Amino acid sequence: MSTVPTVTLSNGTVMPRLGLGTSPMGDDDAERAVVQALEVGYRLVDTAENYRNEVGVGRALRASGVARDELFVTSKFNKRWHSVEGARTAFEASAEKLGLEYLDLLLIHWPNPDQDRYVEAWRGLIELREAGLVRAIGTSNFKPSHLQRLIDETGVAPEVNQVQLSPVWTKQTEREFHAAHNIVTEAWSPLGKGTDLLDHPTVAAVAKTHDKTPGQVVLRWEVQQDVVPIPKSSKRERLEQNIAVFDFELTADEMAALDALDGIGKAPADSDRFGH
Repeated sequence: MSTVPTVTLSNGTVMPRLGLGTSPMGDDDAERAVVQALEVGYRLVDTAENYRNEVGVGRALRASGVARDELFVTSKFNKRWHSVEGARTAFEASAEKLGLEYLDLLLIHWPNPDQDRYVEAWRGLIELREAGLVRAIGTSNFKPSHLQRLIDETGVAPEVNQVQLSPVWTKQTEREFHAAHNIVTEAWSPLGKGTDLLDHPTVAAVAKTHDKTPGQVVLRWEVQQDVVPIPKSSKRERLEQNIAVFDFELTADEMAALDALDGIGKAPADSDRFGH
């Protein structure tokens, strides 16, 4: 049974407040990681067309014996499917690979504004949700300007926007926009992959105070701000540590000290210029 608290999305769907990321794992690694994650209590699993591991994730879901209604499975699709019909094609491909009749959350992976078809992709997601094929719909790597355009042109805000976020990329502006529109912020690279975040003296000091690992402190910083982190790991010990962040609380001063790390890492991905 999972011990992870939940958040209720704007359309009433209930989502765990911490999950497992699976990039960049292949099918076999993803299968092993997801099986272990489900054993230790994870219920939110995040994959994507672009990760090329949906088959492995699906094998793990079936092998786990966890009831379908206890799972929260997320996938994302690439820019070639940015149309109303394309979104349905992408859903069908992901659902087939995962071995599922419906997805709990489906996201547009990148806005790809140079292609300028993400609004049509969004219309396709709205149709999928209305058809009951997807319980919740959202976006990944969308800036407030991209989100505002979706809202302006369709009247529908995403339930979730997944962004690169950690103390070195706090995304304060994005989080404020999300909060104003009842969009849940989900964090990829929540442990600052590619940076020295987990070795930073500030993080180490807070970890020592709470007798927690640096990773647990960083994930706690996120959940205390109503961010849903999806850390990736294939090691059972780390999986267990990453999920054990709901039994302590950081002080306001500790939160502020971690906030102050914003900008010390390399520049985050720019979704006006990058995407697939």
